[in-house]
Amino acid sequence: MATKLKARDPKIVQPGHCKGLIFGPSGAGKTWFALSFPRPYYIDTEGGADLRHYQARLQEAGGAYMGQEDGSLNFDTVLDQVRALATEKHPYQTLILDSATKLYQTTIANEADRLGSKDAFGASKKPAIAYMRRLVASIQRLHMNVWFIAHEVAEWGMVGEQRQEVGRAPDVWDKLVYELDLTLQVKKLGKGQREAVVYKSRLVGFPEFDRFYLQRNGEECGYDEFSSRYGKDYIEAESEPIELATAEQVAEIKRLLEVVRVPETAIEKTLSAARAETWEDLTREQAEKTINWLLSKVQKESA
Repeated sequence: MATKLKARDPKIVQPGHCKGLIFGPSGAGKTWFALSFPRPYYIDTEGGADLRHYQARLQEAGGAYMGQEDGSLNFDTVLDQVRALATEKHPYQTLILDSATKLYQTTIANEADRLGSKDAFGASKKPAIAYMRRLVASIQRLHMNVWFIAHEVAEWGMVGEQRQEVGRAPDVWDKLVYELDLTLQVKKLGKGQREAVVYKSRLVGFPEFDRFYLQRNGEECGYDEFSSRYGKDYIEAESEPIELATAEQVAEIKRLLEVVRVPETAIEKTLSAARAETWEDLTREQAEKTINWLLSKVQKESA
């Protein structure tokens, strides 16, 4: 008897590149730590990393800079950059979005201005949240380390019967920490002393509430400590472009969709599983599987 069960035998999956979030107060060392990762492609939404010492650090690391004048505060532009990084051959190994807070909040503010008096029940947040979902899906296809950098805000909770501040949290889309492998809270302890506290983690080497130094007695040690836990070979692996579906494959998918009856929900589910927005965003392998799936439906309907 054929089974409808879809689960497969478990496999040992290699960690690949790191994808995480860093948050903390201004001056805690968030940007400096992120820039210690290899060959950063730095998207500066704040406009503060055009200072000489940041540019020098980028240059030393073999990185590249994209600022506000290049479109860093436009979500569509940022998404286009991520797509290019995923599909083109390039030397960069780490994508840094600094800060995700600025991009997210600017998008909300722009929508609030557009809606005016019609902004009610969080309507102005909807485009920003939709963009964040698309961005998260896009970076999962990216063979690079990715760091989102965020400001911090008060985190509230119930203490006894009273609502009180219970800590600090990232000032960004609240679901982002659950979409990524790791969230670090960066703190400045004193002169020459900075640390990272594991705020949220799926990684064995970074248990929650664990901490490690980013700077100790004035000496930078954050990248060495992080890479020794995560695996330097994974972090420093070269970026490999994905091969997108060919024009012929996309045309065949669209042709088959005119022949076979496929509910819109099934199409959305297929694209979502592939972390793609359109059929053109599928990889060649995903496109081939989609074609075979549609062909099997055609055969069933014609039987």
